[in-house]
Amino acid sequence: MSDKVISKEDIKNLIKEPNMYRVILLNDDYTTMEFVINVLMVVFHKSITEATLIMLDVHKKGKGIVGLYTYDIALTKINQVERMAAESGYPLKSIMERE
Repeated sequence: MSDKVISKEDIKNLIKEPNMYRVILLNDDYTTMEFVINVLMVVFHKSITEATLIMLDVHKKGKGIVGLYTYDIALTKINQVERMAAESGYPLKSIMERE
């Protein structure tokens, strides 16, 4: 019977970090700035200052990076954004891009 010894290096090679995804809000001509700020504060837990800066990126550049998340969390956040927008009658969309 042979006992195999697993080193710390072997374990590090076995453990893989999850892929990360950027969540991005997209600009449209109908969603209000106030609503975007509210979404950023409620869904993404941004401060009023952070939310305002991201909202201005969305408004001026057409999109704004909200954060970096694992796939499942990014997808959940996107679904929350789109559900809040639909319930409020706004067409706000968000996407994710792999880092």
